[in-house]
This record gives sequence, C-alpha cells and structure tokens, in this order.
Amino acid sequence: MEMDMMLTRRTLIRSMSAAGGMIIGFQMPGALAAVVAPRPWTTPTDGVEVNAWLAIDADGIVTIRVPHTEQGQGALTSVAMLVAEELDVPWDRIQTVFADMNRHVNDGEEYIVTTTHGSQLVRLQHPHIMQAGASARERLKEAAARAWGIDRSQVTARQGVLSANGRSAPYAEFAAEAGSIMLAEEPAIKKNPDEWWLLGTPTDRLDVPVKVNGSAHYAIDTRLDGMVYAAVKCCPVPWGRLASFDFDQVRDRPGVVAAVELKAVPGITNTRDAMQNGVAVVADSWYRAKTALDLMPVEWDFGPEGSVSNETLAAQAAQMLEEDGEVSGEVGADARDLLAAAPADRVVSADYHRPYETHARMEPINATVAIYEDRVDVWSPVQDQAAALKVVADQLGRDTRDVYVNTVFIGGAFGGNGGGFTAVTRQAAEIAKQVGRPTKVVWPREEDITQDQQRPPHYTRMTASLRDNGLPEAFFSRAVWFNRGGVEQIGPATADVCINTMPYLVPNRRHERHNVHAHIPTATHRGPGANQNGFIIEQFADELALAGDWDPLEWRIEMTKGLEPWQRVLLKLKEVAGFTTDLPRGQGMGVAVAEDHNSYCGACATVSVSRRGEVRVEKVVLVHNSGYIINPRGAGEQLEGSVVYELSHALYGGLDLQGGRFVNTNFDTYNLMRMPQAPEVEIHYALSEDGWWGGCGEPGGPPTPPAVANAIFFATGKRVRSTPMLRHDLSWA
Repeated sequence: MEMDMMLTRRTLIRSMSAAGGMIIGFQMPGALAAVVAPRPWTTPTDGVEVNAWLAIDADGIVTIRVPHTEQGQGALTSVAMLVAEELDVPWDRIQTVFADMNRHVNDGEEYIVTTTHGSQLVRLQHPHIMQAGASARERLKEAAARAWGIDRSQVTARQGVLSANGRSAPYAEFAAEAGSIMLAEEPAIKKNPDEWWLLGTPTDRLDVPVKVNGSAHYAIDTRLDGMVYAAVKCCPVPWGRLASFDFDQVRDRPGVVAAVELKAVPGITNTRDAMQNGVAVVADSWYRAKTALDLMPVEWDFGPEGSVSNETLAAQAAQMLEEDGEVSGEVGADARDLLAAAPADRVVSADYHRPYETHARMEPINATVAIYEDRVDVWSPVQDQAAALKVVADQLGRDTRDVYVNTVFIGGAFGGNGGGFTAVTRQAAEIAKQVGRPTKVVWPREEDITQDQQRPPHYTRMTASLRDNGLPEAFFSRAVWFNRGGVEQIGPATADVCINTMPYLVPNRRHERHNVHAHIPTATHRGPGANQNGFIIEQFADELALAGDWDPLEWRIEMTKGLEPWQRVLLKLKEVAGFTTDLPRGQGMGVAVAEDHNSYCGACATVSVSRRGEVRVEKVVLVHNSGYIINPRGAGEQLEGSVVYELSHALYGGLDLQGGRFVNTNFDTYNLMRMPQAPEVEIHYALSEDGWWGGCGEPGGPPTPPAVANAIFFATGKRVRSTPMLRHDLSWA
C-alpha cells in the first residue's frame, strides 16, 4: 500500500493523540474562524452584533472579536476577560475570534488600537476594551427597559440575564434591539478590584488547547491552491548591493519556477519593513527553492560597511567614552566636579558592555500573499495586523479596501513588531505579483538572524563617589549605543534608559549618551533598553553597595526610601527570597530591580558555579508590581517566560559581527537556553492597586541577568561586566 502523507508538527501531534499518547478534551469554539472567513467579522454562530467588539447568538454564546495578536502572551484571553467583566456574562459562554483588519483600517478604526507590544494591551488599552463590554451591557439593559416600559436604572444585568421587577430574559432576547441603540453617555467602567467578579481570577488561556493539539494556525502553516514557495537571500552586509546571480545554473532543477530580483527603494533604509537588495528562487516546495538558491552563483558588493566588526565598534566606543556626550539627565550639583574632588579610595568606576542580540523567534520569519483580481490575502506574523495590510497595499499599489489580513497565531514576536514586519511581507507581495501565483516566503534561520532588526549594542562607563556613610554622593554615566541612523530613541529605549531613570536617590547626578550610526538595522526587543541597561546599572549598584560596606538588598531599600512602588517590591523581596551573602564558595545569591513599561520588578537569583566555572542558575524569585493583575495565571506565565528569554541572551547569546555581517547565524553558534538549563521561577505579587496600570509581558526579564551576575560574583569573586556571561572564565580555586 502506498501512502502519500506530509509529516508536520500538526500531523505528528494528532497522531500522538489518536494513538493514545495524549488524551485531551477541550473546545475553543470559533478560535480559528477569523483565519479562514472571507469576512472575518462574521460570527461563526450567526449571532447579532451588539457593537464592533461582540455579537450574541440565540443560545447566548458571546463572540468577542479581539483586535490584538496572540503571540503567546494571552491576548485572546485578556481581551475576552476585560469585555466579559463589564458585560457580566458567564466565562463558559464566551468564544473568541480575531477582529478583521480590513474593517478596522477602512471603517474608521473602531478598535482604536491594534498593536500588541510593549506590555501595553492591558496596561494602556483596558479602558476602551472594558468600555466596549460596559456599553453593550447598558444597551442590552436599555433594550429590555424599553420593552418592559421601565427606566434602565431598574434593570440589572448579571451573568447573561436581564432582570427587573420579577421579569427576566437572557441577553440574546434583546441583542438585536441593543445593536441599534445609541447611548446618550457611555457608562463608567469598574476601576476598583473590589468590584471585579472575573478579573483578578486565575484563568486558563484560551489559546492553549488548540496549540497543544496542533490545530492552531500559524502563518507558516498556510497552504493555498496553486501556491509556490520562495527562498530569499539578501546581502549579508545590510544595505550592500546584489552584484550578479546566474539563474541559468539552476533553472532546470526539479520544481524550480523562477528567480526574482528584489530591489531596495533608494533612500528608504530606516523603516523596519524596508526592502533590501537580494534575490529569490521560487519553486513548488520550499526545500527545492532553498536548495536551488544555495546552489545558484550569487555575488555581492558589500560596500563600505564590509569592514565593520565588533572590534571596530568597540574601538569607536572607547573613543566616544572619552568625549562629552548629550546630557540626558542632571540632578543637583555637577557630578563631574564632585568626582574630581573626591579621594581616590572613595571613587568607584566600571565599564560595561552588551552586544548585538537577535530576536530568535520560535516561528521562522515568513509571510504568504495571494493576489486575486478583486482582493489580496495576507498571512504574516506581525504584532500589528493592520500594519501588514498597509505594507502589502503599499507594495502592490492597491487600495487598502482590497487587502485582507488573515490573522493567525504568532510563534513568538518579542519586539520589532514581529517577524512579519521585517522585509518578508513586502518580499512575499512582490514575488507573488511577479510570478502570478500565491507565494509563501520563509527565511531560513541564517537569513532570519542576518536580516533581523537587532537589539543595539551598548558600551557604558559609570563612576560614583561615596560619602562617609558608604552611600553615593555623586554619580556620572556616559553611554554609547549603535543603531541604524544614530537615532536617540527606538521605541521606549535610549542609550541610557534605566540608568538616567534609575530609582536610586543620589543627590548629584549627571548622565550623558552618544547615539552613533551603524549599518545594522535595529529595533525594539522584549523590555527594550531596560533589557540591556538593567544588566549594567544593577551590577554597578551592587558594586557601590559593597564598596560602601552595605548589604546589596539593604542598600537598595535605603536608596529608594519614599518611592512606594519600589519599596513595595524590595520589602517583599526581602520577605520571600531569603537573600544572603553568606553562602559557601561556589554558591551565590544576587538581587536586582528594574522598571519597565510602568511595572516594577525585583529578582533574587541563586546560582552554583563549579570549580571549572560551569554555571547553573538554580532559582529565580521574582516580585512584581504592575499596579493591578487581571489574570494571575497569565501574568505568571509571561513573567516566567521573560526570565528565560533574557537569561538566554545574557548567558548564551551575543552576535559576532565580522566583515560587516553576523557569522553566528544559527542555534549551533547562537545558543539559547534549553529546557534542562531553565531555572525554577517563583513569582510573588506586591501590587500597589492605587490607580496606575503596568504591564506583565516584559518586566520580569531586565532584573534577572544582573541578579544572576551579582550571584556569580558572590559565588566566585569575579565580576562579569559583559555578556554573554558564559564566555567569561568563571573558574575558581
């Protein structure tokens, strides 16, 4: 018997389930409806739309339309919880679909915000998301009030039922009427956690079941009739030129369809999705396309950037650290004068460095575009699906009304607006136009790392003087970072963010920075700025504490007195972590804190280091203060994930730039943390709950590497001032 079967992640998981290796019962109604529906806002149950955010069917099932991407951070669940809280409908009557971006872009942007980044979904968007639920609830009450001849204030809405004066009816009975009602004034939303019935309750993520059983659809899973596959190479030195390629050498290989030259638009180099010069081979399978591309002779003109390396950047940074920079913050008297006058034995100084880092997303960068006479369909792992629509419309010169984004699950994003907001989506659109067939572009890991928008490298010098009580009198910092265009800011990140905004109450401070142009494309990474600079400032804080004969945790408590969010975190960390500097040689504990996206997080790491210098991070205790938490289970998952993400880069990562290009471009040379290496993570909350909201997706990352580095110091006596930490000799006698 002949079998024709493609073995994929999905078929493997399904076969395991069928064979009895995994028995899971679940249902997530409509989770994928928006992926395949031509009009994704049409509910799978033919429900009645009350407003753009939700529809209710005859059985009382509420379909919530989520305009934010699900990249593993729990957006589907969080948005649904925020709406359901105000709508007041049983959680088991909720189903979710992705909102339609064509409707959003072309019909007045009724979802207000569709981006999913910077721990901002709950932190910044909860008012209008909750408002959608509250508005629907009040419209339902008004519809019932009109039918019953009473005032709306007499109607209660609770758990999907409207009630008044002994009468009751399910929401579904009045959904159609509610959809046509306009309220004179939008209702207030619940702001006090004491009012919540759902928010604040540990809730399972809705996307987990479909991911476990393999039915969740990612962009890379897209299969279309007549689809071809494209493998792409762009100049390994960004912004270099394609000199030549010889397609004749591979055009007759099996399955090969065409070669397409990709051309950068002159003058457009700073946008994240900008096309670079390159070439694609198109074939009937990606393997055939990739094989032919690897065999095809290609010559590059690297241009003047072909001599840049980590060493040349370090030399340039060393020079800049000796030169005055832009003043980014100053407090009290001129710290330089005070430092110059301080006795040498009371001055502490150190240089720190973090290199280029890549996102290393789990899902390889990819996009699929299908062009038809009356519409264009797009599948792309972009953190803002509306951005993918606009990119394709721009590349093809089509009206945005003709372009439809099929929102899918994203296999990790971690900043830079996701893998689809690189050049890949433009490439897919251009290649599909030239070959006249639906086209999927997949970047191999080497192209992914080479062409990704990297985390900028930082070089920082810090100097402080100590008073008689061992606490700092003056503090001076100078930072150098290299980024495309030499711009001051990338998202919320700057060269010295987390340093010039440190919480420590030093009376005299001066902070300077240099923003230096480099050819490597740069963009935000998870916890931008705080991820790099948290490692720097929080180790120097330990150095200052120890130089002044202070316990590092007590020093931080003393230096943040009066700052409630910080004190809350530090005092809780002292309570739960068991921090001590008195451990046997080869063992150490370290602490660090960082603020990121309006959240405050402290970490206490426990490490063991063998005599040969082999490091094991045993445990990380986190204390987190984001003001409020709407789903403790989801928040804990995000915090734990951010710990592992940042430790991966700080311990094992680091891009090696040689000859203008990165040379460690796959996981054999750019290492990430594996499961057996992951530490135990223990999470505690110390919530202020006094009016401000922070995020949870990123803040657990920045304090973790410095806590580990500080622990390594106590275990070995060696201070690790650059990453990756495991490239240092950490052996001890």
